[in-house]
Amino acid sequence: MIKRNPILFAFLSLFGLAFIIFIIAYAVTVGVGRFSLLSGEKIAIVKIEGVILNSAEIIEEIKEYNSNDSVKVILLRIDSPGGAVAPSQEIYEEVKRIRDEGKKKVVTSMGSVAASGGYYIASVSDKIVANPGSITGSIGVILELANISGLMKKVGVESVVIKSGKYKDIGSIFRAMSQEERDFLQGVIDDTHDQFIEAVAAGRGIDKAKIVPLADGRVFTGRQAKQIGLVDEIGNMQTAIKIAADMAGIKGEPSIIEKKKRFSFIDLIRSDTLLKWLSHGKKIAGGENTFSMKYLLAY
Repeated sequence: MIKRNPILFAFLSLFGLAFIIFIIAYAVTVGVGRFSLLSGEKIAIVKIEGVILNSAEIIEEIKEYNSNDSVKVILLRIDSPGGAVAPSQEIYEEVKRIRDEGKKKVVTSMGSVAASGGYYIASVSDKIVANPGSITGSIGVILELANISGLMKKVGVESVVIKSGKYKDIGSIFRAMSQEERDFLQGVIDDTHDQFIEAVAAGRGIDKAKIVPLADGRVFTGRQAKQIGLVDEIGNMQTAIKIAADMAGIKGEPSIIEKKKRFSFIDLIRSDTLLKWLSHGKKIAGGENTFSMKYLLAY
């Protein structure tokens, strides 16, 4: 039946060929990468890029490499200005768990920016390598809130709030904040900031009192950060790979593996430029999730 219909036969042949090409391409980009995990001594690269909004994917990737005996070192390639507090803390804790187990080393290679939440994560790795011009530090917490009460008055719109407690609408964009509320939020920020300082002190093995003077939100170049003990070595990605190989006792050229990242619409909305545009838009519109503390470099 099919042979009698040359158009259908040609279509099915092309479809079959396309399917075979897809399978081969998938094997090369994904399957081969996974198969390579089964043998040899390897360094696994985990990329932490852009604003940190979610920890699940990164933690899953770290766990996968940690459970594989062929992976001797996990190398975090951080190029991030930081992000939300909780995801940064969750990734930090996963890296800390691996470090405490002592089965694998964790090395951080800093890209252009590894600041605030990016540095929070890096601080707990066994070794930090930064380019001389990498921007790092920014040990601090920021909470940005909008106030459009003046605009509301001009257009004749009044906000009516019914609440269960005096702090329930704290940070509302529809009214000015009282001094009591500012003091309350400052206490929350100060505690979160203290958690950051404690995490860096523990991760770097430095007395907390030495971190405090550096934790006022200022940034450092990689070279400056090395001078004050926030990073260990100056070098690029290849330097970090060599250091990682030496720490694991890998002889010769190490085998490098990393997951292939597929571009998606989620990748687009996570980009720094679009994220900032959306963030400001949500503040003006009074959208949800505007009340959020961040370990984020404000730029």
